[in-house]
Amino acid sequence: MKPFYVRELSVYPVGGRRIFLLAIAVLASLVANFETTVATILPLLMDDLRMSLTEYGQIAALSVLIGGLSAGFGGILSDRWGRVTILVPTLTVTAACNFLLATVDSVAGLFWVRCLMLFIEGAGITITASLVRDFSPRMGRAQAFAFWTWGPVGASFLASFIAGFTLPLFGNAWQSQAIIMGVLSLAMCGVVIWQIAEPSAALRAQVLQAEQAVQAEGHTQHGRLGELFRHPHLWAHVFGNTGWQVLYWTFAIFGQTILSGAFGMDAAAANRVVALGIVLNALAVVVVGRISDRIQLRKPFTAAGTVLTVAALAYFIAIVGPGVPAAQVTIVYALLYLFMGIAYVPWMANFSEDAEDVESRLQGSALGIWGMVVRVMIVVLLVVSPVVVKAGGWQTWLTVALAGQVVFLVSMAAFRGRWSTGPAPRPTADYPGRTP
Repeated sequence: MKPFYVRELSVYPVGGRRIFLLAIAVLASLVANFETTVATILPLLMDDLRMSLTEYGQIAALSVLIGGLSAGFGGILSDRWGRVTILVPTLTVTAACNFLLATVDSVAGLFWVRCLMLFIEGAGITITASLVRDFSPRMGRAQAFAFWTWGPVGASFLASFIAGFTLPLFGNAWQSQAIIMGVLSLAMCGVVIWQIAEPSAALRAQVLQAEQAVQAEGHTQHGRLGELFRHPHLWAHVFGNTGWQVLYWTFAIFGQTILSGAFGMDAAAANRVVALGIVLNALAVVVVGRISDRIQLRKPFTAAGTVLTVAALAYFIAIVGPGVPAAQVTIVYALLYLFMGIAYVPWMANFSEDAEDVESRLQGSALGIWGMVVRVMIVVLLVVSPVVVKAGGWQTWLTVALAGQVVFLVSMAAFRGRWSTGPAPRPTADYPGRTP
């Protein structure tokens, strides 16, 4: 028996129907990121609860770790029970937890609420990525994942926009934003529940190169999770990209702090620089994703973007210090975001396709394991980076992030896929678990 909100498709959707369902999956990604956003109210929250930055860092680290465990298990369960079966409750309950957040009056209370929210949210974000894969044949997968990455960006923008206009109306009470996020998240959840659907397990097992109406009736056996662990190139994807993510999350968490502390920018100027970088990144992922899909190449874009990132980051590290012209810092920082966008989305498509070739029935599990490992890295980053910065400055920590980029570049040697256009298909003969 399936829950009432589960609409399982036995025929693969094409044309406008597929694009619409893909858009609903992207909306679910936006909701999953939006309903756990606290950056807009963090200064007010810390002041009200008399909480230090160190205390918040510890809360963030532990809650992200719990979210990472949830991401891993959520992906595995979504392969067995279905995407929507788990996604809808996680989105709805997390949205409702915002009302619980509004009642917090102590640091301990914040800790337990954030752990609860991140535990539920971790599975949801992983499943939205799986749904994007389900509704994107390989001819359009990179661009589909490009729009999926807009989830966290759009969530940050939406939360900041709402806070900017509504906080003054409620006397700068941070509780108002928690309630608004809860109401708006539940409203968006209603749209998701009303419109979302998912391919049946038999359809998810299909590997589609291009859009076509495929019918798959009956049931398919569950894939064996151990199949994923037998292939070193999948681990190269997971751990290599985790090294790449050190830089991304350093900028996502400490971007404004780096620009202010290392270059002497004021808060407003630092936020403008970060905003410019995010816009360039959002544009880059869509443009590069489209080109990558059109010529069906992933690795050259990932390699080129990573090499450019390494070069720009090395230069950025070299100029860290006061007295550097703001225009120079802005250009280099924006280029770093641009180059990361060039590398990231083709890699996501490459990882999805490599995992699909190994065992197409375990796409959620593969993405879940990756999400879990990345979140463990974020915990380490939150704990270790302040210590490293205190001892050696931001140059030292950014050098660690540079090493992560190099690790990712080296790991690409193990990735499957072509380096140039040509008639040769992707190798699949050595994957006994793959469903044609």
